[in-house]
Amino acid sequence: MNNSTLKQYFDGHWALVLGASSGFGEAACLHFAEAGLNIFGVHLDRKATLENAERIQSNIKKMGRQVQFFNMNAADDTKRAEAVSAMQSLAPKKIKVLMHSLAFGALKPFIGDDTISKAQVEMTLDVMASSLIYWSQDLHNKGLFSDDARIFAMTSAGSSRVWKSYGAVSAAKAALESYIRQLALELAPFGVTANAILAGVTDTPALRKIPGNPEMIEAATKKNPSKRLTTPQDVAKTLLALSLPHCSFVTGNTLRVDGGENIVE
Repeated sequence: MNNSTLKQYFDGHWALVLGASSGFGEAACLHFAEAGLNIFGVHLDRKATLENAERIQSNIKKMGRQVQFFNMNAADDTKRAEAVSAMQSLAPKKIKVLMHSLAFGALKPFIGDDTISKAQVEMTLDVMASSLIYWSQDLHNKGLFSDDARIFAMTSAGSSRVWKSYGAVSAAKAALESYIRQLALELAPFGVTANAILAGVTDTPALRKIPGNPEMIEAATKKNPSKRLTTPQDVAKTLLALSLPHCSFVTGNTLRVDGGENIVE
């Protein structure tokens, strides 16, 4: 599709990005808007980091798109209901893309000093995995998904590998991939696809919070066939391509966007 045809296909429709104010979510917002989608964004920022969310919204408006961000806890049932209600009134056309890119969890060991608590494990699973179910349920039940909508969820190699203090997040990523498979099955009759996106090591604010991240960055740069890290833009371009009509039969997968990083020992 050329740019004109692309914008005609997306014209008036919306993307909802959970985790919209940085990293993968930020890049997706901007690429989707450039392609012609209006943007709903959910993010959790305090005063110190709010400026970036405001900058993203300003850039989307400059592209001629509508944008509405909700600064809230995406795992709060009441706040989610309020946001979905607002989306119903704001979106005469429906949501074509739901992207789950929430990166808020406890990074603590299971054993030893300062170990993770039950509440922290449950919070990590709720925010980084189970929240996908509840947002998908609400959008479907309220009739907000378009007939050919796409669901994307950002997973990581941690879903099947171990790293220092990454246990709860690893469990959440494994659960997220399982949820994607189940949503793909149950939403197929409605024309909605669901895929997990497994990016290579990407230098994002979320990565910088993981203990030992400099070693991860160094190892991935050496290992990747392109001798560079994956970027949020690499992922956003892939999401856009998967949102086009010719990818309507791609569902239930965990798709790697890593430049071949995983195939190299």
